[in-house]
Amino acid sequence: MSDFTTRPEIRGTFGVVTSTHWLASSVGFGVLEKGGNAFDAAVATAFVLQIVEPHLNGPAGDMPAIIHSAETGDTKVLCAQAVAPAAATIDHFTDLGLKLIPGSGLLATVVPGAFDGWLMMLRDHGTMSLREVLQPAIDYARDGHPMLPRVADTIAGLQDFFEAEWPSSAAVWAPDGNAPAANALFKNPDLADTYDRLATVADEAAGDRAAAIDAARAEWREGFVATAIFDYLKDAKVMDVSEEKHSAVLAPSDMADWRASYEETLTLEYHGWTVHKTQAWSQGPVLLQTLSILKNFDLGAMDPNGAEFVHVIVEAMKLAYADREAYYGDPDFSEIPMDYLLSDEYGAERAKLIDDTASLEQRPGRVPGFEHLADAYLDRATRGFGVEGVAAQEPTMAHLTEKRGDTVHLDVIDRWGNMVAATPSGGWLQSSPVIPGLGFPLNSRAQMFWLIDGVPTSLGPKRRPRTTLTPSFAEKDGARLVFGTPGGDQQDQWQLIWFLRLVHHGLGLQEGMDAPLFHTMHFQGSFFPREVKAGEMMLEPAFGDAVIDELRKRGHLVTVSDPWAVGRLTAAMREADGMLRAAATPRLMQAYAVGR
Repeated sequence: MSDFTTRPEIRGTFGVVTSTHWLASSVGFGVLEKGGNAFDAAVATAFVLQIVEPHLNGPAGDMPAIIHSAETGDTKVLCAQAVAPAAATIDHFTDLGLKLIPGSGLLATVVPGAFDGWLMMLRDHGTMSLREVLQPAIDYARDGHPMLPRVADTIAGLQDFFEAEWPSSAAVWAPDGNAPAANALFKNPDLADTYDRLATVADEAAGDRAAAIDAARAEWREGFVATAIFDYLKDAKVMDVSEEKHSAVLAPSDMADWRASYEETLTLEYHGWTVHKTQAWSQGPVLLQTLSILKNFDLGAMDPNGAEFVHVIVEAMKLAYADREAYYGDPDFSEIPMDYLLSDEYGAERAKLIDDTASLEQRPGRVPGFEHLADAYLDRATRGFGVEGVAAQEPTMAHLTEKRGDTVHLDVIDRWGNMVAATPSGGWLQSSPVIPGLGFPLNSRAQMFWLIDGVPTSLGPKRRPRTTLTPSFAEKDGARLVFGTPGGDQQDQWQLIWFLRLVHHGLGLQEGMDAPLFHTMHFQGSFFPREVKAGEMMLEPAFGDAVIDELRKRGHLVTVSDPWAVGRLTAAMREADGMLRAAATPRLMQAYAVGR
């Protein structure tokens, strides 16, 4: 392989920040330069991402993070995936004539989670004030930032809809009736004022730094932010992707009662690495399940860009994702047989199903005592929901269809060894109308529930939707690694491929980012309209015609993407000796790693 990479792999000892937008990465590194730690930098980076990538995330969205404390040595999940409203019952939705929860509008809104999660991280692990970490985002919202061409295209494509159906969105995204031009300075003064007022609440609060941050959290959930949200929702009934107008079921008590939380990671040992993921309210364990299956293959002997490598990984992912659809959900409400699913014995059993031919079947495992859940998935995967031809409401490939929402990602390591991997999403400008006066919309995460009783992903009050958001953390012999990517159902696929090439073929962080990627769409999609594309996969043309032809001979239904079109990975690593490394994908020409 060539030593050439599209950009340098960042190396140093002071700190590294990598994210899906260069401005956010630069702001985060500036916080490190000012003496902040990784948690301060992550929060500042995240709020700037809300400004510069509003089609991909917002303050009323959701956010899981995996955090590592150098002081305690603990690695934890911070869960800012909020829950369904108390009035979100299956009967309420089916009485409206729905078979699926719409992927846009107000009906699909769960409690906003991201803002509280970021402030809890800042309070418990950071060192700076809320004003210090929010000010860069305030400045970019008030003074302007260069509008990404993809955001400009998204707004232009939706302007007529906004003006007709969501006028509060038209007022923010196309002020004075004009959609923003690509690369022009764009301002969101309402959002700047919202952040400034929240920072002022913290500035003026009595007590210590923690009390000041908690005052801003309270203002968000019960003060002027909540007041504006519920003043709007009490009368709002808006058009969504179902082509009907619906109201939200979110209530003031839902928002007032919810808090972000911490929990333990799930782990798996793989070739000397301990890999950490979220619990089963996220798809995160699917990466661990796939690794468990792949333990039974000699991936190191395969060409990392060859047909055999691609075939085996795709087939393993199909099996793991089938189990995701059958068994995952909020473990606070459903029994999840995770120990069984992650066992070596089960992984070996699943590996035996992989041969030289692509499977076109949905094959969830038969977990003893849980077979009814496998049967329920097989039923869903073959059922028609009457919404064929509707664009997915969070993408497999967001950048190929500009009207879809997606996700962002950030990784941060500081000089002391604190580490953050976070994957914020939701609250996209195309997901829901802007709340008048606040400058941001709500989320549409409830679309990931099923209007079916008795499965772990059944809609129900106070349940977390089984999200696709899935940051990663891995460690081996004193080295620690944080990584992740946007991309809906593809997140754990792209991360897995990158990680396997690192482990088995010694590719560097940036070298792995530059290598061609692929994914399968075989399983049931997580987002409205919940499509199943049996046997279908996508890969980049850099694999070459011989590989593509061989995969088709094996029975894969292959779509070749545009060059440099699959995956938006970022990663950062701290070696055992303290050397820091970071990388960011060149795809979409947005992500950037910064460090020294």
